[in-house]
Amino acid sequence: MTDHVLYAEPGSTWWPVAWGPAFALVGLAVEGLTPGPVHLVPWTLVGMALAAAAALWVHGRRRLCSLRLTPDELVQGRERLEVSRIAEVGDVGAPIGARVLGGGWTAPKGTGEVPIRLTGGDVVLGWAKEPAALTEHLTPLVHRP
Repeated sequence: MTDHVLYAEPGSTWWPVAWGPAFALVGLAVEGLTPGPVHLVPWTLVGMALAAAAALWVHGRRRLCSLRLTPDELVQGRERLEVSRIAEVGDVGAPIGARVLGGGWTAPKGTGEVPIRLTGGDVVLGWAKEPAALTEHLTPLVHRP
């Protein structure tokens, strides 16, 4: 197995984790500008709780919605597909109810479908935020000698 990555999408970046602390800082600033006490500890706890919840969400997205293509395999979420099992990519004509790679019922939100015909004749749906880029990187691997 080769570790050389030809194309990858992380599923999510880590910046949403900063939303909770930013919200807490805004709340603390508003409270500081108004008369009355400033509740530093509750705002800190709120910021930490929101950051923790966002971190769980980001971790899940990075695990279930990530995409990695190497010369030997296509990894979509939790599923690995050997490139040698792919017969054709792109204009395959996906039937209704085709299985989605990665273990989900549908392609993840914000992604486009990439129909893939396997060597056995089955058609599955790959997905990517940039479907044309995935097809562009995958096509030469499928048609290599």
